[in-house]
Amino acid sequence: MATSLHDIIQNTKKVYITDSNLTTLLDFERVIDELDIYTFLNWKKGELVEGPIYEKYFVTCVFMWPQKLMPDPRGAERLLDYGCEIRYKKSKLIYPIKVNSPNDFEPGGKMPKLGSKPIWLVEIIMPKKLMQEIHRGSLEIEDELLDLSDIDRAYEEGLDQDSYKIKNEQSLSPETQNT
Repeated sequence: MATSLHDIIQNTKKVYITDSNLTTLLDFERVIDELDIYTFLNWKKGELVEGPIYEKYFVTCVFMWPQKLMPDPRGAERLLDYGCEIRYKKSKLIYPIKVNSPNDFEPGGKMPKLGSKPIWLVEIIMPKKLMQEIHRGSLEIEDELLDLSDIDRAYEEGLDQDSYKIKNEQSLSPETQNT
């Protein structure tokens, strides 16, 4: 099965038309990022080809890589530990070639000839539950939920500097030096 550049563009338009598709993709990407999949070779170079495709309990996205830049399968293994399904498939990307002369058009038409490149398609089927467990904009530490916006606000207000000054003053006070 070949993948058409036209189909990829249509999928991208569909993603940007509805906010829910874009939000789902951001949640999907957040899981991949939180599981440190991008640390594995070539995972950053993938491009969305199809999706998100919604099912009752899963969301599916298909990404492509040039054949020479196959993503490291160890990254996919990490996703398997969290209930995701991964499918690799070799395919071809069909695209219109650059027109330099009249010979670059299809015979008797106005459309350019089509070229193809070998690619890898990686289908990731991710449980919705996993996407929901990774909280947006928050961090769970020792059963305590911290809002990252509160932490950012504290830095902006200089609260971290105040606590640093208090610690230093306490360590330099005569009562603590005599002990």
